[in-house]
Amino acid sequence: MTDVFRDSERREDDNGIDLTPMLDVVFIMLIFFIVTATFVKEAGIDVERPPASTAERQDLANILIAITGDDIVWIDGSPVDERDLVTVVTRLHAENPQGSVVIQADRASTHKTLKVVLDAVQEAEVGQVAVAAQNE
Repeated sequence: MTDVFRDSERREDDNGIDLTPMLDVVFIMLIFFIVTATFVKEAGIDVERPPASTAERQDLANILIAITGDDIVWIDGSPVDERDLVTVVTRLHAENPQGSVVIQADRASTHKTLKVVLDAVQEAEVGQVAVAAQNE
């Protein structure tokens, strides 16, 4: 009689669904999506770019510099003093030497601030520099 009781216990245990293979697949898919995801890098603020009929799309920009309408320079979501621009751009360019710089200047910003940023990028010896514009 005890053998019959043990057999019924085993059958109840065997009737459960083994979720281990499904969890393995879910974790592998999660890792796949995390590894293959592309992350959008933003300068940290919204800038109203001036229109240009000759604007071209720049996909592989690693350093985004934004200049607001009141001439504040932003990199990676935080304002940067003009005296520290060369240091910050040099550090970011050292992290990815193949990267380029895209400067997003607000249409209300002054040319003087844009020139200061361009000079800092040139002093940091970045080869590829673009000024962002909006397609007309």
